[in-house]
Amino acid sequence: MPKSLPYHDFLILQLKDPSYAAVYLETHFELDEGESPDPELLRLALSHVAEALGSPDKAKIYQKKLDELLSQRGSDVIYNLGTWLQLLGLKLTVAVGDDTQEIVENSPANSEVLV
Repeated sequence: MPKSLPYHDFLILQLKDPSYAAVYLETHFELDEGESPDPELLRLALSHVAEALGSPDKAKIYQKKLDELLSQRGSDVIYNLGTWLQLLGLKLTVAVGDDTQEIVENSPANSEVLV
């Protein structure tokens, strides 16, 4: 009978692929309408990615730095998270949303422009 990997080991194995790790994090950053962010879930996801993509000898350093940056306030968090992700071979990006046209058409700024 084939043996199976425990879930955590399987997840870390999958996250060793940077493309998979990027999609994994993207799913944790996206929220459905009305959904509240869960900081602990995001911290766990980032921690998993660090475990998978970081070198084993630096795992504690990555975790410590993650804890420090997630405890920060203000815009520094975004910049520091971007830097932290770069150390793991990932980058923080912004993309155009699927419902952009609807948002633009219904924005107050758009409705105020009269010709």
